[in-house]
Amino acid sequence: MAPSAMTRWTKSLSEAQPVPYWLEDPGKPHPEPALTGTETCDLLVVGGGYSGLWTALIAKERDPQRDVVLVEGREAGWAASGRNGGFCAASLTHGLANGLARWPDDIHKLEELGARNLDEIEKAVARHDLDCDFERTGEIDVATETYQAWELRDWYDEMQRKGLAGGIEFLDADAVREQVDSPTFLAGLYDRRGVAMVHPAKLAWGLKRACLRLGVRIYEHTPALTLRPYGAGMAVRTPYGQVRARRVALGTNIFPSLVRRVRSYTIPVYDYALMTEPLTEEQLASIGWKNRQGLGDSANQFHYFRLSADNRILWGGYDAIYPYGKRVRAEYDDRPETYAKLAGHFFTCFPQLEGVRFTHAWGGAIDTCSRFSAFFGTAHQGKVAYAAGFTGLGVGATRFGADVMLDLLAGERTERTELAMVRKKPLPFPPEPLAWTGIALTKWSLARADAHGGRRNLWLKTMDRLGLGFDS
Repeated sequence: MAPSAMTRWTKSLSEAQPVPYWLEDPGKPHPEPALTGTETCDLLVVGGGYSGLWTALIAKERDPQRDVVLVEGREAGWAASGRNGGFCAASLTHGLANGLARWPDDIHKLEELGARNLDEIEKAVARHDLDCDFERTGEIDVATETYQAWELRDWYDEMQRKGLAGGIEFLDADAVREQVDSPTFLAGLYDRRGVAMVHPAKLAWGLKRACLRLGVRIYEHTPALTLRPYGAGMAVRTPYGQVRARRVALGTNIFPSLVRRVRSYTIPVYDYALMTEPLTEEQLASIGWKNRQGLGDSANQFHYFRLSADNRILWGGYDAIYPYGKRVRAEYDDRPETYAKLAGHFFTCFPQLEGVRFTHAWGGAIDTCSRFSAFFGTAHQGKVAYAAGFTGLGVGATRFGADVMLDLLAGERTERTELAMVRKKPLPFPPEPLAWTGIALTKWSLARADAHGGRRNLWLKTMDRLGLGFDS
């Protein structure tokens, strides 16, 4: 990037606040008081992001008499659930291609369950009056290189042969630019029903309010410190007290699991995003984004972008930063060198928007596992269940994960618990320095593939065969 271009693009960041745009919404609820003393309950949910909130809500919907407590270390929705792009996808497998490669025998059932899960989210938004800007707009996966356009065409043909192309349309360059006009767009796959756009923090806050209305007792600023057996159930210690519960559901995702053996399955990957000022009618018309779909490009190092309710553009992705030693720290939430890079990419995609300024720039940690999609399990003779590893597609899939955890805690065999995806774990990550070295080599190889027509080197091919990898 030339210095003059860098200066021109970074000027757009001069007033950007290093805080998540979504979390500044005036509708943010007041936190619930911290737990002091001892609580008892039927079900304790640890974690106040989507995973924990859906679990608590569905538990009460399944059995209104069940006594449910939820503890959250900070405030509901403050971490990944309030910082993401707001893409609520039907896919449970981090995209159809990943699911087909890993679970070909179950893929039709996984797609059916994913579509049903998204429908259930839409129904819950209406039933509980979740004010979260829910829009069932779909998503377009766009090609920005010629080889990507051919790959999208080939992939669409394969989906059709396997009976998996329902609701998906291939768009050539003219057709995709009729939807959203960027000189970089060469083709696209338009999934018309499989993705909704939401205000991510409002979704979390709405779920919190719904839980409270149904009688869930929520304690915020209450980190769970230890987990141990207690009589016929479990006890979780907190700074000022403890909770004794018959069953425990862990929705802590990237934060260290209270079940220590689970920790090797996830690593934190930091993702970053920018938010523009609201576009004027003329600016919006210049890019023709009238159907408000979510968008993502087809590179290994990809971008995701969408419109907010007030016509700002969220632009995120590309860099995926793994901190040595799996460290999760607040200082990693801000990365100016990535913001500058993203700003340059934004104006390359939409040169007609030059002069638009960014108001917010932020980051956050994604819980990544080696198969890029959630894994599940139980501990302590089935009294504890967990779900983690959603790898950035947890806005929708966490609701499915909540159902799985509740099935497992009930000891029930369901169509969910019979899935290979639920029964089998991903490969764990190795200890340091092997984890950092392997991830660094994979990132370098992915960038090289993007620069060389998508050709994967020996390292990536080996990772593919082993079922490992690193998804930016």
